[in-house]
Amino acid sequence: MTAQVEQELETETEELTVREAIRQALREELERDEDVFLIGEDIGEFGGVLEVTGDLYQDFDDERIKDTPISEAGFTGAATGAAATGTRPVVELMFSDFTGVAMEQIMNQMAKMRYMFGGKAEMPVTVRTTEGGGMGAASQHSGTVHTWIGHFPGLKAVTPGTAAAAKGLTKAAIRSNDPVFVFENKMIYEQSGPVPTDEEFTIPIGEASVEREGDDVTVVATQRLVGESLQTAEGVADDLGLEVEVIDLQSLYPLDTETLVESVRKTGRLIVADESPLSYGTHAEIVARVQEEAFFSLDAPIQRVGTPDTHMPFSPPLESEVLPGGDDVRAAIERIS
Repeated sequence: MTAQVEQELETETEELTVREAIRQALREELERDEDVFLIGEDIGEFGGVLEVTGDLYQDFDDERIKDTPISEAGFTGAATGAAATGTRPVVELMFSDFTGVAMEQIMNQMAKMRYMFGGKAEMPVTVRTTEGGGMGAASQHSGTVHTWIGHFPGLKAVTPGTAAAAKGLTKAAIRSNDPVFVFENKMIYEQSGPVPTDEEFTIPIGEASVEREGDDVTVVATQRLVGESLQTAEGVADDLGLEVEVIDLQSLYPLDTETLVESVRKTGRLIVADESPLSYGTHAEIVARVQEEAFFSLDAPIQRVGTPDTHMPFSPPLESEVLPGGDDVRAAIERIS
């Protein structure tokens, strides 16, 4: 049992959707620290294009909830400067595909400033952005790009798969003195689950969570594929008698290698389920680390479940064909069991 699960069991919980959990985290941090403010497109009176910021604008003035022009490079750069001078901005990039527009500010300023100033400048900026297909929003609004951010030294990246993780990681990100990207899969905003009511509840960045224990196969999943893997695990237990351990990775960087290796040493089999493209990414990093530390525990080849190396189609049937899901996880389990 992870420290996170133990903490949840010891506290009161309430049922929230992922969207509600993130909004609650933002509200609590705005109330807790006057240096926290939100900045981005349509996050104020409109409530966010995917309604995450909701009614926060009604309870905080426009100094705390800042609507911006359509200029990702501009407001990301403004937030970087604000963080360097002592405030805690929370940026909303409407879709993760737009990260490319602001990459100069992210890669060369936000990620490097603390290092280049010899640690004298902190960079407490949080960037929230939505990822993934499933809405028929076509290629420019359906990307999964968290691997980019995990690749750059100086940046942290989290990928919550449950409502509790969404709240705990968002709060931890805002309190961090380093830049943290919170990647929210848009298709799980309505997914609900128990969330601790304690306003001091956070999840340490760099800690994975064992969501289901098992002895036969390890599935390491992110975002939407956490829930789908849990459903698949229940089906496999009923149909095949296999007990699948499901781990919500939660943090892409830092990566909780210890939890992954411990699980693989127990099960001998590993499946990595992440919606990002299969080549040169999140899957490969997890596979490499497990093989470095637990190669002789493996009883079968590691399997990857992800998006083919293609852009996300607009056509719903084609989008459904490209997106990985629970059926793909089950097929991978069957291949190696």
